[in-house]
Amino acid sequence: MRKFIKGFSYAFAGLVYAFKSQLNLKVHALSAFVVSLAGYWFKLSYSEWLWIIASIGIVLMAELLNTAIEKLVDLVSPEIHPKAKIIKDVAAGAVLIAAITAAGIGLVIFIPKILQYAA
Repeated sequence: MRKFIKGFSYAFAGLVYAFKSQLNLKVHALSAFVVSLAGYWFKLSYSEWLWIIASIGIVLMAELLNTAIEKLVDLVSPEIHPKAKIIKDVAAGAVLIAAITAAGIGLVIFIPKILQYAA
């Protein structure tokens, strides 16, 4: 049981490291906070919240995995190498796809609410 609980401390340490060192993670976390406030303001439905929560989780997870991949590549290939660049670029591309998808979901959910509120 101690090992299980210790695993949470390692995970938390990883989150703290990533949040302190990665500007993009801070931007995504701030975006998640703003979207959550907007969701509260517009009184999202249960299913809309599920989509928003899933989108936020996927983007943050992608950013964390990207950070881990970047650090691993730096460890195994400290010098600049074309294949190392490809690995980092593909990992960053995964974050971009996750963020674009989340933005699309947000637009589908929030645009009708904004238009209704403005009318």
